[in-house]
Amino acid sequence: VASIENKSEHPIARAIVKKAQEEKIELEEIKEFKAIPGFGVEGITKKGEKYLIGNKKLMVENNIKISNEQDEKDLVNQGNSILFVSLNNELIALIGVKDILKENVVDVIKKLKNRNIDIVMLTGDNEKTADIIAKEIGINKVISNVTPKEKSEQIKKLKTNGLVMMCGDGINDSVSLVTADIGVSVSSGTDIAMDSSQVVLMNDNLEKIDDLIDISRKTIRNIKQNLFWAFFYNICMIPIACGVLQPLGITMNPMIAAFAMTISSLTVVLNALRLRI
Repeated sequence: VASIENKSEHPIARAIVKKAQEEKIELEEIKEFKAIPGFGVEGITKKGEKYLIGNKKLMVENNIKISNEQDEKDLVNQGNSILFVSLNNELIALIGVKDILKENVVDVIKKLKNRNIDIVMLTGDNEKTADIIAKEIGINKVISNVTPKEKSEQIKKLKTNGLVMMCGDGINDSVSLVTADIGVSVSSGTDIAMDSSQVVLMNDNLEKIDDLIDISRKTIRNIKQNLFWAFFYNICMIPIACGVLQPLGITMNPMIAAFAMTISSLTVVLNALRLRI
């Protein structure tokens, strides 16, 4: 399994390869490899053995009989995502993989909720596992057991209610990241996820998402302020300098108007620099 997953960029694949390396398991050469988005991977060894590694849907699609249902339930109840492994169209193993929650994820969710932002967990994991993790971190709405294409369709539905920011780091998230109004990935994510995002966080600190929203709102406010100061001077000074109000006895030296334009530009620059504070 590690030999085949070594060909994949998926975070779970990396975890399996890392575990194999820790156990000093020697990886074999793989003759053929194919990633199946939303399902898993397929690999053929030099001996011609065909392995399928992925979710339950992958097994069903290939008419592979599912056994060990009790083991499956036990793994799911412990909050594991399950990888089904088949050899030559026969199920041979179940691998439970459990997400390790980041220390600050609960605080990040609370901060986003305080901004009146609706949080939705969109995942390809089974419903039981997704619900366990969502409950642990404080997310109420969960859309589980979806393929990459279905993720994108769910994003489109959510966009009918407002702007949607999608945060993801895997291959299966790439389509959704493009579909969302704002796609956010992390530097440790897959290359395709980063290429599909408008924003890439330079570390795995999820608190940066809250900072991103804060900076974005301050930037928009700053732009509006700058537009006001830019037009305010022009609207007031140029007509007076042109003599429009001369019949009313109001005049101005054009040099003063030109100096006001300089002050206008300086005001805009200084106001923009406040974002660095």
